[in-house]
Amino acid sequence: MNKALRLPFIISICLIFLDQALKLWIKSNLALGESIDLTKWFHLHFTENPGMAFGIEWGGITGKYILSSFRVLAIFGILWYMFRLAKGGAQQFVLISFGIVLAGALGNVLDSLFYGLIFDRGLVYNELYSQWVMYSGVAEFNTTSGYAPMLLGNVVDMLYLPLWKGVLPSWVPFWGGDYFIFFRPIFNIADSCVTIGVILLYLSSIKSENWGNFK
Repeated sequence: MNKALRLPFIISICLIFLDQALKLWIKSNLALGESIDLTKWFHLHFTENPGMAFGIEWGGITGKYILSSFRVLAIFGILWYMFRLAKGGAQQFVLISFGIVLAGALGNVLDSLFYGLIFDRGLVYNELYSQWVMYSGVAEFNTTSGYAPMLLGNVVDMLYLPLWKGVLPSWVPFWGGDYFIFFRPIFNIADSCVTIGVILLYLSSIKSENWGNFK
């Protein structure tokens, strides 16, 4: 392995471990919709996401297969590009940024690949009503009778940051007078890794002449 990739991969592995450890604990200890209020603005609120980041979903079973397959291909693409960058002498900061993105992508892929196989319950798609159906109780490990085949496991989300709640002033366009929560989406560590990694890569692209300090 290229020496330049050791630190990015170590960081990536650590982030994946943190992401999966929290997800497995949440999934096996909380019922769907259950919440632990750590502060007024930071909650662990258990929800499952059959689609993309921040609860976005589309396409039912077919869409889920497409999204999961795309995530797997994206991981191979990121790995290939990281090796190419390292071989070309890319700066460590850029490689670390890609490693953070890799951790986020792989963290959510693991949910889709294996959670349906190792847990006895999770969201399942109802063809009759064309929607994902909730379940009751706390999921348990069950490798002989999982709730979904490979690629159809649901991503576990839990980080909820309602930093501000209230009624918006009437002069605010579109949402004036409505009750509003910021930040409403529930996400996970892997989602955060993708977001942070992309931001770092964007900064490296517009400030490339200054990244020599980060080698």
